[in-house]
Amino acid sequence: MAAKYLQLFHQMLKENEKELSEFKLLHDKYESDPKAFQDEYNREGEKFLEIIQKYENMLTSHTENAGFGKYAANLSDKFRLAVKQLFPKLDFIGIQRM
Repeated sequence: MAAKYLQLFHQMLKENEKELSEFKLLHDKYESDPKAFQDEYNREGEKFLEIIQKYENMLTSHTENAGFGKYAANLSDKFRLAVKQLFPKLDFIGIQRM
């Protein structure tokens, strides 16, 4: 049985397949030419972050409420690392280039 964060990660991929595949195409364009795609990447990236946040909240909500805040933070970190394996430029959403 896979870890809970991996289960939710795969669930996110399955339930949002169309949106994530479209964002992956933009992500790859952004990797090759950040200046040209930064505005579009920021705009579409906000939608992508909302999807991630939804599943991250599902993952951590019960553990935080039960008083396991540090454990919830570790789960969140593991979930984000799984996302970053597919989308390494995740942290560049919202960056303003000059």
